[in-house]
Amino acid sequence: MYRTHILVCGGTGCHSNNSGKIREAFEEQIKARGLDGDVCVVGTGCFGLCAVGPIIIIYPEGAFYSCVTVEDVPEIIEEHIVKGRLVERLLYHEKALGNKAVHSLAETNFYKKQTRVALHNCGVINPEKIDEYIARDGYQALIKCLTEYEPQQIIDIVSASGLRGRGGAGFPTGRKWQFAKNQVNDTKYVCCNADEGDPGAFMDRSVLEGDPHAVLEAMTIAGYAIGSHQGYIYVRAEYPIAVERLKIAIAQSREYGLLGKDILGTGFDFDIELKLGSGAFVCGEETALMTSIAASLVPVLLSRRSRACLENRPSSTTSRRTPTSLR
Repeated sequence: MYRTHILVCGGTGCHSNNSGKIREAFEEQIKARGLDGDVCVVGTGCFGLCAVGPIIIIYPEGAFYSCVTVEDVPEIIEEHIVKGRLVERLLYHEKALGNKAVHSLAETNFYKKQTRVALHNCGVINPEKIDEYIARDGYQALIKCLTEYEPQQIIDIVSASGLRGRGGAGFPTGRKWQFAKNQVNDTKYVCCNADEGDPGAFMDRSVLEGDPHAVLEAMTIAGYAIGSHQGYIYVRAEYPIAVERLKIAIAQSREYGLLGKDILGTGFDFDIELKLGSGAFVCGEETALMTSIAASLVPVLLSRRSRACLENRPSSTTSRRTPTSLR
């Protein structure tokens, strides 16, 4: 049991500003001081407020340090970890509050009225450790769906929830799943649109980097509901951190029996593959995306919504932001 957790943002913004080196410095100096049995250093997904990164949050106090550098690490360890005193000069200062120091992320003017849903695990868990996702009730929804519900019951629940596509169109998710389920075919696909072609739009990237197992779990539930055994995540290759963490998450899920053949002994098979896009803006549109996945040079006639077909098979495509709302 650790008495202190040092959370170091590992999102793209902070990573590009040397947060990886900051995490390594904490780990090395904590070990050198013989504190590694009491203090745990955790690399997380994005906290938000990227403009003031690299960001460090230390629990149990919840102290929110911004613009941290490698040179600041010894002072944080000496003052905060050893002596129990906040390093005031590194605390985030809120301009909207007259440059007042804000002690925790939740107290910032930007976050204090928000409730995170899709991003609720980002900045909280290590996205490269499946056990931390499970500790936050991860995969409980999948287990419940596979052991307690029939596919139609799941679709009915999603329909009753009012969940809509979060990619912009707002199409009812339950109806999309129902359309796909009603198609009579031995092969169906679940496609996750994580292409994110809009310049400066980093919603998909933030979840893929910070909470990849949430995407895998939701896609597996969708596969069970519509009768699919294969999923594809279409993500742009320019997101190397997201791609690497998805690869790690998929490997861990297979190892734990949460992807692949006979998931959790239920007889249900479902697996997920990554497909990397090369940054074409048009591939954010589902029919272009599925054509890209199929790697077809011949134009495929595809209708909108879940009637669109990958390899002329029934396919259900959803924005990455929609499945992470299934909780």
